[in-house]
Order: sequence, then C-alpha cells, then structure tokens
Amino acid sequence: MAEGGAASPGEWSPLEAVIIKGLRQLRARYLQSVRGRVNQGRPSLGTASESADPGHAPLCGLPVDMQLYILSFLSPQDLCVLGLTSRYWHLLVQDRVLWRYFLLRDLPSWPSVEWHNLPDMDVLNSCFSESQEGKPHNYMSIYLKCCPKNRKSQRPKHPIYGAVTSFLQSLVTHGEPRFAMFGPGIEQMDDSLVTRMMTSPDLVPVMCILQKQIHGIGSGVTFQLDNQHKFNILTLYSTTRAERDRARVDQNAAVNKMFVSEDSDTSRSSAPYSLIPQVKEVCRVVHGFIYVANADSDREHNRQDEVAQIQVMTDPEYGPQKRPLLVLSCVTHPRDQRIPCVYMAHELCLNRLNRPWMVQNTEVSTLNGLSDGIEWILSEVGRKM
Repeated sequence: MAEGGAASPGEWSPLEAVIIKGLRQLRARYLQSVRGRVNQGRPSLGTASESADPGHAPLCGLPVDMQLYILSFLSPQDLCVLGLTSRYWHLLVQDRVLWRYFLLRDLPSWPSVEWHNLPDMDVLNSCFSESQEGKPHNYMSIYLKCCPKNRKSQRPKHPIYGAVTSFLQSLVTHGEPRFAMFGPGIEQMDDSLVTRMMTSPDLVPVMCILQKQIHGIGSGVTFQLDNQHKFNILTLYSTTRAERDRARVDQNAAVNKMFVSEDSDTSRSSAPYSLIPQVKEVCRVVHGFIYVANADSDREHNRQDEVAQIQVMTDPEYGPQKRPLLVLSCVTHPRDQRIPCVYMAHELCLNRLNRPWMVQNTEVSTLNGLSDGIEWILSEVGRKM
C-alpha cells in the first residue's frame, strides 16, 4: 500500500476487478427481479413471456412428473396464469394428462351445463389413448369451453343494431313470459318444489293481468324474481293429487295422463306418445319449457320415457322451434347424492334437441340453483337480466 493510503496501480487492478464483478452480479439480480414483477403485473394474453429464464428456478430442477404432480394442486385459473410466465411453463401447463385429471375431477361439481358447451360422452368414457379420427383429445380446450365460469365470456355479444332493436321493443308493452313446467321431479321428491316456490322470498307470487285460461289447467301462477322480473308458470301434473300421494306411499310410478301412448310400428319413426288436447293448447301458448328431473342417484329412473315425453312436448308442430328448455336437475336435500348435470344432459339426450337448453342443479328444500335457472330462461326469451 502506497504512502497516504493510496493504492498503487499494481494493487488497484485486482481490487477493481472484484468490485466491478460484484456490481454486475447485483445489477443482474436486481433487474431480473424487477422484470419478473413487471411481467406478473402485466401478463400478455396472446403469447408467453420470454424474459424469465426457467432454468434458474428451483422448481425447474425437479423431474417433469414431479412438476406435473405439483401443478395438479393448482386451480385451472392459476395454471393458465402460470403458462404466461415463460415459454417452458406455457408448454408444460398444456399437458393432456393434467387437464384430463382436472376435467374428471371437477365435472361432477359443475352446477350447470348448456347446449353449446356439453362435452361428448366419448371424451369422458374413452381411454386416454383413444380419440376420434386419429386426433388426440384437447382436454384443456374441452375444460375451458365447458367450465361454467367461462360461460359468460363465451356468450355471443349483441351488435349495435341489437341494442337499438331492444330499445324499440322496450317501448312496446309486453305481457310476462309464460312457461310450462312438467316432469317427474314435481311429484317424486320428498319435498314439493311448487310449494317451496310459493313461499320463497326471492320468488314471490304476485297479482297481474290474468293470463289466458286453459280448460282443465287454469291460468297458472305469476311469480316475480328479485322484485323485478315477472313470469307465469303453468304446472302440469301427470295425475291427480290423490293418485300421486298413493303412488308415493306405494313407491310405484303413477300412470301419466298427460300423454297418450301410441301403438306405433317399430319400422316407423313416429313418437311413442301424443299429447292430450289441453296440453297441446299449453304448448301452443308458452314461451318456453321447464322440465323438473329427479337427479337422485339412489333411485331407478325410466329415462327412455322421459326422453320421449320431452321430445313430444317440444315438438315444433306446437310452436317455434327455438323456444328454450330449462331442466331443473333436482334432489331434495343438499346432502343427497345426485347425478351430475353433465350426465343428466346425456341421459335425457338433450344434444338431440335443436333448441337452446340448460341443465341446472337444484335443491328443493333450499331452492339453491333455481334463481340461476330462471334468470337463464328469462334471458333466452328476451328479458334483460
């Protein structure tokens, strides 16, 4: 060391090299952390970020199967966000095994499914290596399309002229929409759905302009949803109340008097049922249908007859083909084991119907899920929700 504490040129060169190296390491570490925070705050929706280096992340040092196991604990939403952080994670989070696991795990808990996002049964029942037309199933795409949380973003947006049309229609006074409600769930449940609806604070019976009377059925009951939206329901029972009570006690199926069995030849394609005149009149005046299905998994169901009855009720002969169908997949209590709504849609062969439909899980004792289904069918008949 030179006099006065100054370093000689020979002694300064090694010290300078150490200081510069340390500053470079500090700069690289700081800039990398700042870039990471910026990328997390402003993720790109179209492409994966290439600024982060996955090679230095401790998670990337694990085997791929261990990485996938850790990713299985994330939610699908978090997984999509992770795929935006780097090219490596963008590719890894699209793993087919991972998304098939998510699909089979979450599908039974989905509260509803609609006509435009019903997964095919071959996707759910086929082996992982099987696929249609030699192409592997894209389970990630299937999940994101069918998940109820993505439903609102997938609905078509109305153009500007649609808004103008809605405004002009609002200037014209319309009566409340009318729906025909039928199905075994009205009569087979331990609790009465109709009685619960009559006493619900969110679904209140109200006075209104008297609807058209139908001989043997009446004018129905008008409800008001959330003190705003009025609608009328014509409840169609298959038999009298005494016959329904007797069948419930004896645990037998009562004869459905709404439908007349046809002696159709097997070589013909005609429907096995026809409607009585009163029900035909109902089908001509309603704006949509509400089918109450029994979703109790511990009970035997005659789905073949249910499918035939839905088809004859929604026959285009009695009205416009685009009238919506809401299926309330009902259990009595929250603790009851239910058939998932996706499987209910396939059991009722709803994919054969050329009309908008929705299956909504509903609990009769609490009416949980009912308002969501009513909001859907009201929006389908043109009511702004």
